[in-house]
Amino acid sequence: MTQIIKRNNWAIWRDVIFALFVREIRTGFNDKFGLAWSIVNPVAFIFILSYMRGRMDGGETHTVPTFVFMMYGMLLIQFFLEVMSGVSGSINKNKPLFAFRQVQPISSMLAVSLFQTLVKLFVFVVILVIMYFLKMEVVIADPIRLMINFFLVGLLGFSLGGMFAIAICFVPEFKKIQSMLTRPLFFISAVFFSLQDIPAEHRYLFDWNPILHAIELSRYAAYPSYGSVGVSESYLIESTIVLTFFSLACYYSFWKQAISR
Repeated sequence: MTQIIKRNNWAIWRDVIFALFVREIRTGFNDKFGLAWSIVNPVAFIFILSYMRGRMDGGETHTVPTFVFMMYGMLLIQFFLEVMSGVSGSINKNKPLFAFRQVQPISSMLAVSLFQTLVKLFVFVVILVIMYFLKMEVVIADPIRLMINFFLVGLLGFSLGGMFAIAICFVPEFKKIQSMLTRPLFFISAVFFSLQDIPAEHRYLFDWNPILHAIELSRYAAYPSYGSVGVSESYLIESTIVLTFFSLACYYSFWKQAISR
């Protein structure tokens, strides 16, 4: 006689997220380059840009080695953009699966976020290993603060991606608006520059951006001598909480209508 195993909702949700996570791994690394491209792409960018900036600042930016300075900027902005892009497309990508009662959009959004988080953590570790073998100094003075900033950037990407995911289901043209709005982030998020390079009277043009705060605070967490001029941990946390609340409120209100369209 077949025994029926009853599972609670949390166990079902966990298994669904894991299955979607495995699906993300298979679809994310199904080309010839696979995981190698996730490492080569940011590392190549960091080396090229740090070389270009190093020619101007002598290899050190506000007491931080230029390679490390560029590394935190590039990894965090790419992490944010990839989480947001993945989450924003997760509902349409997995819409056929929502015919199963156990599979809900929030599960696919979480699976994409988890996948991108683990990929970027792996890339970060690989870069540290490369730095070690190249005999470059590896310094992380406050790893806990660095991890918190990394988590907040991922949560920001998840929140904004979730709002765009709902909006795209109703108006597909929002995908073009998302691309238009996120493209300038590379240039206004302190990836290539430090907020300390901006005159104090003009910092208001940039310091509204929580990603900039996360990048600058991550550099400060690694090298306390870098300083935290013009940025605030509380502003980063408060912005993340507000956006997360608003994103979850939008999801709760409209997810059923979104998947039925």
